[in-house]
Formats: sequence, C-alpha cells, structure tokens
Amino acid sequence: MAFKLMRAAIAVAALTVATGASAQECIAPANPGGGWDFTCRQVGKSLQDLGLIDKTMQVVNLAGGGGGVAFAEVVNKRNDDNELIVAASSATATRLAQGAYPGNTMDQVRWIASIGADYGVIAVAANSEIKTLPELLDKIKTDPTSVSVAGGSAVGGWDHLKVLIAANAYGIDDVRSVKYIAFDGGGEAVTQLLAGSVQAFTGDLSEAKGFVDSGDIRVIAVLAPERLPGEFSEFPTAKEQGIDAIGANWRGFYGPGGMSDEAYNEWADKIGKLYASDEWKQVMAANGLAPLDLQGAEFQQFVANSVQQIQDISRQIGIIK
Repeated sequence: MAFKLMRAAIAVAALTVATGASAQECIAPANPGGGWDFTCRQVGKSLQDLGLIDKTMQVVNLAGGGGGVAFAEVVNKRNDDNELIVAASSATATRLAQGAYPGNTMDQVRWIASIGADYGVIAVAANSEIKTLPELLDKIKTDPTSVSVAGGSAVGGWDHLKVLIAANAYGIDDVRSVKYIAFDGGGEAVTQLLAGSVQAFTGDLSEAKGFVDSGDIRVIAVLAPERLPGEFSEFPTAKEQGIDAIGANWRGFYGPGGMSDEAYNEWADKIGKLYASDEWKQVMAANGLAPLDLQGAEFQQFVANSVQQIQDISRQIGIIK
C-alpha cells in the first residue's frame, strides 16, 4: 500500500509541475520504477547537468497498453509539440510490430535518438530455490502451470518475447505454454516477485539493478552474447548455461510526428552530445547499458529495421500470423 501511495504521489507531482507551456517534457509510458521511467529521469537530469537544457525536464508517467496510451496521446493530442519527447525501447517497437497500438504505426512519430542498449535478464527472488536458467525452464517444461513469469511489458511485448526466446532455445516446442503476467513497468513486476505472486521476472538490467543491489532478487541469466564488464560480470549469461538466447533492449526517444525539423534536429543534437559525454559513459557503466549511438535519420532507419525483425520473430513463435 505504501509503495502504491508513493507511486501515485510521484505521478501526481510530475503532472502538477508539467503545466508550463514552454516546459520541456518527457513522457515515460509506464509507472515509476521501470526502464522508460529510468530513461526519462536519467536523461533529463544529465541534460540539465551538462547545460544542454536550461531548466528541469518535467517527467510525466502515462502508463497503459504497453506504451499505447502515451503513443495515442502524442499522435492525437500533441502532434505538433516541439518541447515533448517520449521514452521508447524495443518494447515500443515490439508493440508497433505486432499492431498492438490500434490504428497507430511507427511513421506517425519522429524517432530522435538512442541512448544505449539494455540487455535482458531473467531473475528470481533472492530466497528462491531456483538457482539457474535451465532449472527454471525445466520447471516450465515439466509443469507450465507451476511457474508464472512477470514482466513490465504487455502480453506479446518485449519482456514476454525475451522469455519466449529463451524457452524456444531450450527446446520448449509450444512457447505459448509459458505463463506470462504483464504489469505496467518493471518496478511493479519485481514487487509482485518479492510478494511471492510470481516465480520469476523478465526485464532489463537497468530495471533489475536496484533490486539486485538491495539483495531482493538474484539474476539467473543475462541475455547477452558474453558476460558484461565490471560489477555486472558476476551475472551468468544464458549462453554459458547452454541456452543460445540473446535479447538487447535499445533505449531512446521519439517525438511528435508534427515536430518541426528545427526542433527534431535540436533534440537529436542534444542527445548526441549527451551520449558522447563522460557523464553519460559513467551512467551507462553504472546501469549496464551497452553501446548504441544513433541519432536522426540513422535512428529512424534502425527502428524500422527493428520493427521488421520483431515481426519476423513474432511470426516464428506464433504471436502474430
């Protein structure tokens, strides 16, 4: 209850202060505590610290529909707002690829820039009897109803796809048997894991890190080609456990489709300068972000390719026809 009240207070506070017409605003399309929220708040703070914006970036949490509520808000009500950016990721591309934002497509907005990539993780509560990814997948294979996996994206979304890719690589023929429960953001999904409502969590390293540091959860697999450097090197990859599953969640921003070319180029330039800074390199290292440095037209093309790739994966595992 205290967590819910705190979350509500943060959301109300963000909405309250974001009323200035000229305020630069970042919409996080999920509740506080997840990857989109991290993207808005960390980038906003760093842009201000570096003097790239001259006032505090207002963050508004607008959860619902795996990002669909925020996408529709931008397309339908704020299409020409030059001061607005929206946190996006592979989860956004996934929903667009699967036609899950009714009536909306990726070309209705302008894709501004990336700020890095966030490798997927599969985690359990610190006191769980499950110690490895094969143990978890064995339980699912033997009795699919005995394991619920929570994630911060909608059913068929990127968090869901990551655990399906791992299950598929392990030889679970009907990946639709994997019991996935969707929450509005990774923070909420981890809360349910700690409450014992679910047995595992699928998300990204930046979402999981705080809960790992506090000793609440244990990462049983990182979906990276090899172990990550530094403090993340203790986490085993799926690959080293014999499961060839890789999932990198890019993080970045889109703006309204009617944003002016001048504003679009300014935002791309600011985020490009942020990415190149020593401060952002430290943020990336501290949060397990892998390199992905794309702005403007390059990022627009990257997202288009990402949407196409996810459509192909989704067809292979039966999410779409």
